[in-house]
Amino acid sequence: MKELLYFCVELISKAHTYIMRLNDAYEGNFTDKELHFLVIGLLGMAMIFVVFPVFSYLAKKGHMMTISWIYVFTVIVVITFAIEIGQKVTGSGSMEFADIMYGLVGFLSMYAIFCLIRFIIRGII
Repeated sequence: MKELLYFCVELISKAHTYIMRLNDAYEGNFTDKELHFLVIGLLGMAMIFVVFPVFSYLAKKGHMMTISWIYVFTVIVVITFAIEIGQKVTGSGSMEFADIMYGLVGFLSMYAIFCLIRFIIRGII
């Protein structure tokens, strides 16, 4: 777990350094805060341009459960990472990647059971 977080932090640090070098090379004179505003804003908009058409297509085809699953899965990933990071910071537990995986597998397993029950009920009706 620690290695994954260090890898992510290192990747973000390299991207940050690269963007700062571009800023300096082209005399952009953007502050760190302004660069965060621009980069995260552009990243978010790029994600919107990908996610919106996919979700629109799924909605038109009546796949609202799929859209709900994608949203909930994303939130669960963020929550499990936040819990593990919180444990590391507060010392209330040990930060382990396996805990994240077990949590995600728990959600996937329970969702599979839900889908099975839903399929059976729809079959009966």
